[in-house]
Amino acid sequence: MLHHGGRLNAVAKKYAIAAEHWIDLSTGINPEHWPIPALPDHCFTRLPENDDGLMQAAHQYYKTDACLAVAGSQAAIQMLPRCRQQSSVAVPDIGYAEHAYQWRLAGHDVVFYRGDNIDAVIHQVDVLVIINPNNPSAVTYDRQKLLHYHQILQQRQGWLIVDEAFSDCDEKNSLVRQAHKPGLIVLRSFGKFFGLAGVRSGFIFAEKLLLDRLNLLLGPWTLSGASRYITKKALLDSQWQQQAKNNLQASSEKLHRLIQHHSGRQPAGTWLFKTVMHPQAETIFTLFAEQAVFIRLLDNKQGVRFGLPRPDQWPTVDAIFGQVFQQLALILVDDKQKQA
Repeated sequence: MLHHGGRLNAVAKKYAIAAEHWIDLSTGINPEHWPIPALPDHCFTRLPENDDGLMQAAHQYYKTDACLAVAGSQAAIQMLPRCRQQSSVAVPDIGYAEHAYQWRLAGHDVVFYRGDNIDAVIHQVDVLVIINPNNPSAVTYDRQKLLHYHQILQQRQGWLIVDEAFSDCDEKNSLVRQAHKPGLIVLRSFGKFFGLAGVRSGFIFAEKLLLDRLNLLLGPWTLSGASRYITKKALLDSQWQQQAKNNLQASSEKLHRLIQHHSGRQPAGTWLFKTVMHPQAETIFTLFAEQAVFIRLLDNKQGVRFGLPRPDQWPTVDAIFGQVFQQLALILVDDKQKQA
């Protein structure tokens, strides 16, 4: 299987620092999660039931009823390739690698495009996968441009799949409410904005015929009783959602300034993460790890991604950023002297 984020236990073991002493900035997940209440016994003592109010909460939150609950958007990513005959599929060269992996695994032809080069491939493929906003590059696509791509693909019964895992904070380009249209499929994650990745909950939005087929493929009890209960309650908590957006916007701006100040570089990102492209990305990752700060080294090793710290961690994070980039400057000077 592909390597993914998280895995704090593994990095703690590698650097011989106990996991509880680390600051984990490796994931783009809200560090101030929705507060989980005491769960009723029926979440565990009865099989999950479809008429428990979860879908009504989802319809209210997303403002559409063209959706299906899944065990994280990963479940949909794995199943969608089984719903088409052999096709040519375009995926971003930088982004969530499971998209390309799952389409290839199902026997489809996969081609890659750069974030600014979709027009060069769209007339040659049956399926176009867009991550909006992209993780980790943070490239975003205008809603009207996306609908234009959908029209082109629909002329030959193609699909536009838009992965909106990081769009809860800013939905101006979201296509969730248009996803009832044939050939338009939107994926949404629950765990990132609500800070509850372990709940393994998400939604897929599409026309009813495709949702019915996916429902059959996924089978009964896709989500556990506890996951359904937590997801429903969180989706209905509009007061917490608004406060969370305010907090995330402020924290995102703070992280942006901190990175820019210490690294001298302009980060890209969303409200939940910031990415810095850097030729010394591997060294930066190691220097942070030696200070028990876990960040994400991009798969191509050309950059690093920083998630948001908890409110109580900001002073420590600020100090460690200063130390790391001072060390990096000394390393670069020493390398130059050796080359001279």
